[in-house]
Amino acid sequence: MPTNISGAEIYPASLANAVRYVPGTAKVPVLVTDHGVGTTNDRLRAALIPAAIGHLKAAVDDGVPVLGYIHWSLLDNYEWGGNDDARFGLFAVDRQSFRRTAKPSAAVIAQIVARNRS
Repeated sequence: MPTNISGAEIYPASLANAVRYVPGTAKVPVLVTDHGVGTTNDRLRAALIPAAIGHLKAAVDDGVPVLGYIHWSLLDNYEWGGNDDARFGLFAVDRQSFRRTAKPSAAVIAQIVARNRS
């Protein structure tokens, strides 16, 4: 069972589970604005993205009103009060030079976007 930087299980279906729950409770459509994984292992992120989006698509196909999906985060950021090793971004950021470097997970999400352009 893969885990995130905090030791919690990385469970791709959790996104769709949450998306299925919200409209029944809040009676509003869902805009996913914060979905990703804190890990230093980008292979875990690259595997999570298509799996989670696949579950999300199944929810949409079942009629769940989803307005959109935004991955968290584009860049590795500083987590206030959090773990200095936490990395969420599709792009690594060198904290000395601020140089940004695409991770393999960036290519994964770019391929999904390219396949699904309307």
